[in-house]
Amino acid sequence: MNIENIGDELQALVNKFELTKTCLHLDAEQEKLNSLLKERESLTFWNNLDYAMQTNKEIKSLQDLFAEVQGLQKELYDLIETVKGLEMHPDVELLNLAFSELLELKEKIDELNVRTLLDEQYDNNDAIITIHSGAGGTEAQDWVVMLARMYKMYCSKNGFEISVVDKVEGNDAGLKTIVLWVKGEYAYGKFKGEMGVHRLVRISPFDSSKRRHTSFASVEVVPQIANGSTVKIANEDLRIDTYRSSGAGGQNVNKVETAVRITHLPTGLVVTCQNERSQLQNRENAMKILTSKLNALEEEKNRQNLNEIKGELKRIEWGSQIRSYVFQPYTMVKDHRTDYETSDVNAVMDGDLNGFINEYLKKSHSK
Repeated sequence: MNIENIGDELQALVNKFELTKTCLHLDAEQEKLNSLLKERESLTFWNNLDYAMQTNKEIKSLQDLFAEVQGLQKELYDLIETVKGLEMHPDVELLNLAFSELLELKEKIDELNVRTLLDEQYDNNDAIITIHSGAGGTEAQDWVVMLARMYKMYCSKNGFEISVVDKVEGNDAGLKTIVLWVKGEYAYGKFKGEMGVHRLVRISPFDSSKRRHTSFASVEVVPQIANGSTVKIANEDLRIDTYRSSGAGGQNVNKVETAVRITHLPTGLVVTCQNERSQLQNRENAMKILTSKLNALEEEKNRQNLNEIKGELKRIEWGSQIRSYVFQPYTMVKDHRTDYETSDVNAVMDGDLNGFINEYLKKSHSK
C-alpha cells in the first residue's frame, strides 16, 4: 500500500462519511433532540412514566449519535493530516499505521451507516421475541433452546439487555416455546429480520443411531409499544388467570400464584408472564406484551401488509425457512432472503449475527 492508494481510499471514505451524515438527517435530528429536551423540562413530564422513559431513551440515543458522528469526524480529520504529512515525509512504519487506522475507521463508518437503515417507526423500540418449536419433535424443542441461547449471546456482545418472560417446557427435553424481551437502542430494528422459520440440520444427540435430522422453529418479533398505541383494550375482552411460576426465583415464587396468563377473547391471543416475583409486575408486563401484539395486528390490518410489522409467519416446516443452519455433512449458515452465508456455524450460534442483520437491512431498503 503506497501513499497514493491510501489517499484515494481516504477520499472515498470521506465521501462515504459525508453521504452517511446526509442520510442521518442530522439537522432534523437536532431539532427533534431540542424539542425532546424542552419537553423534558415540563412539570408534567413524569406523569406518564412509560412515556417519560421512552423519551429519555430517545434523548440518549440522539445524544450518542451526535457524539459518535463528532468522534468519527475528528478521527477522519486527524488521519487526513497524518496522510498529508506522509506525502511530504514518507515513512514506512507510519504508512502502515495510517493504513491500519484507515481500516478501523472504515469499519466504524460502515457500522454508523447501518444506523441510516433503522428509520422505521418502531425501530428504536424494545423487541419481544417468541420462539416456537415446529416439525421435528424433541429435536425441534432443543432447537428452540439453541436459538434462544444464540440471541442471548448476541445481546451480551452488542449491549442489549435480554430477559425470559415466559417459557413452556418440552415433553422430554428442550422448550416448546420461549418469550424473550430485548431492551436497548434499536432492539426491534435489529431483530425484526429474525422473523420467520429457522431450519436446523445436524446429527441428533437424541438419536442412538446418530442419524441426521432436520428440525424447524419459528421466530416471531414485535415491537414493544410503550406509548402511543391506538389499541383500546376493554376489561370485558380479557380473561386473566393466575398460576404458580415454574421458573427460578425462590420458594415464594413457586408457592404463590405469581404467574399471569391473559387471554384476549376477541382475537384469541394468549400472553403469559412468570419471570417477575410479584403477580402485579407479571400482570403489567403481560399487558404490555398483549398491547404490543394487538398493535402489530392493527398495523397489519391498516397497511394490508403482513410483513410490515410482524412479518409473514409461514408453516414451520420444509420450504418455508428464512435461514438454514447446517452442522453436517458440512457447516454453513445461509439466509435465503439475502443469500448471505458463512461456514462458521459455531460463531453464529455464539451470537455472531451482525452480518445477517446488516444484509437484511440493506436488502429491505433496496426494494
